[in-house]
Amino acid sequence: MAEKSVGTESLAMKVEKKYEGKKFRVAFIGCGGICQTHMAALRQMPDVEVVAGVDILPERLKQFQERWGVTKLYKDWKKMLKEVKPDGVSICTPNGVHAAPAIDAANAGCHVISEKPMAMNPAECEKMIAAAKKNKVKLTIGFQYRYHPHTQFLKRARDNGEFGDIMFVKCQALRRRGIPNWGVFGQKKLQGGGPMIDIGVHVIEMAHYFMGSPKPVAASGNTWTYMGNKPSKVVCPWPNWDYKTYTVEDLAIGQIRFDNGAILQIEASFVAHIEKDVWNFSFMGTKGGGNWDPPALFSDHHDTMINSSPYFVGDQTSFDTLFTIKLRNWIDGCTKNTPLEAPGEAGLAVQKMLDGVYRSAAAGREVTIK
Repeated sequence: MAEKSVGTESLAMKVEKKYEGKKFRVAFIGCGGICQTHMAALRQMPDVEVVAGVDILPERLKQFQERWGVTKLYKDWKKMLKEVKPDGVSICTPNGVHAAPAIDAANAGCHVISEKPMAMNPAECEKMIAAAKKNKVKLTIGFQYRYHPHTQFLKRARDNGEFGDIMFVKCQALRRRGIPNWGVFGQKKLQGGGPMIDIGVHVIEMAHYFMGSPKPVAASGNTWTYMGNKPSKVVCPWPNWDYKTYTVEDLAIGQIRFDNGAILQIEASFVAHIEKDVWNFSFMGTKGGGNWDPPALFSDHHDTMINSSPYFVGDQTSFDTLFTIKLRNWIDGCTKNTPLEAPGEAGLAVQKMLDGVYRSAAAGREVTIK
């Protein structure tokens, strides 16, 4: 054990020495909406310098330069990697363009953070992980909700044995009427799917993280499209989506079985005839259960059924703050060799679950996850 500890310390010291007195140089591949949230977070970090941006749309590059003052702009990420040689790359492209730049960046010796979902399918995820390992660089996935105070509170309780064995988890990422009216979220060939892969992914990943990351072994599910591909006059917060190019589901329901016998169910929608939007997961264990929002514990004490809620779990709940935390974890992992909270392997596990639900929906039966 002592030799392992010394070896780990030695590697950490070597990494820190490499970046000592230097700023960690980051380039963006994809300069659209989510890139702006990344930029706002990184600009708070004095040890980070954003050195380049890549996008296929000239207007986005112009806006990126005007807003953030980044002058090295490219349409081709391979050219950028060769000329700029950044330390790290943040990938903020549509889902279908996550794997290729991540692999190229890793092969160029760059650390990588990719927005969720990790890629379009498990095979792409495995190639991303292999490239990072081969080139000895860090690969992390942008799963900010595992850093949320509610998630951290419940995970601490689980780690302390509060719930016993988790048997069942119910995840919900439901919008009553929330089809994105920007970007390419409605195009399956570029995104891989609709609400399941876009927003369901967040609740799945934080619930799976809370559960202790058991291995998924089977999936079943179904998807329905009944409104997104049609014009609508219904008054809603996000009107006028592009129904003509809409090829994803409106509603997806799935179930995942794990190797420890636990079950996770997921409900995800862009459109659903429900009372209100829902963003939550609840769970049942052999010793207790609970709820993510509001955070609550359900257990038995002194021969009495008890419902309890925390007085304070932390106030780092804003979208911007969560992005700052996840990016800080990536930067520290790259420059100090500290553990990554959401490594590529976590992204692969979540991708296998998403892929399983979609494969089951297409096949009309339960499918195996390998």
